[in-house]
Amino acid sequence: MQHVATEPRGEELSLAERAYRAIRDRLVMLEIRPGAPINEDQLAQSLGVGRTPVREALKRLQYERLITTYPRRGTFATDVNITDLAHISEVRQELEPLAAAQAARRATATDRAALTAVRRDLESVDSRRRDADELMRLDLQVHRAIYAATHNPYLEDTLVRHDNLATRIWCLFVERMSDMAGHVEEHGPLIEAIIAGDPDKAAQLARDHVEGFERAIREAI
Repeated sequence: MQHVATEPRGEELSLAERAYRAIRDRLVMLEIRPGAPINEDQLAQSLGVGRTPVREALKRLQYERLITTYPRRGTFATDVNITDLAHISEVRQELEPLAAAQAARRATATDRAALTAVRRDLESVDSRRRDADELMRLDLQVHRAIYAATHNPYLEDTLVRHDNLATRIWCLFVERMSDMAGHVEEHGPLIEAIIAGDPDKAAQLARDHVEGFERAIREAI
């Protein structure tokens, strides 16, 4: 399974953090289907960790609205509800432009190198050869690199959570979307604006991207 996280570079991750990221991305990409039961033992075995890291990861994922626990019934992946799209978009339309502008102002040389690497991946996008799963992983990678470049952990955490929820909705309707590769490729000019240190242009491109995402989903429903 491919990894999509671009979070902390060059540091040793705890078992709980590794478990959290792995389970999170399975939920986001709908590898664990909405409504599916969550089995701690199976997850621990598939990840090669004990039950304690998995239990710690699940606590975080419940807070992030990716799983839900019912008394006497157990824990399940949350359903994907299209009515959530308007609420999620409302948050992202305000915060994505802020994140893009702050990334343009604050990106370090390391951030710019990471963004340049993602930009190269975007340039190699071939909608005829890349499947939907690969495109969505690339989309997540772009967003997480931009959020990391804000150097605001509160903004980053908030946007990662909302982007994860938006991606689950995208995954649900991806078969009906007409120009998915084009949507992902839109990130190219945004990354260029951030690398160039142009906060106004970056903010506008980020706003356009979020509005375009919501519009594309609604057209696909």
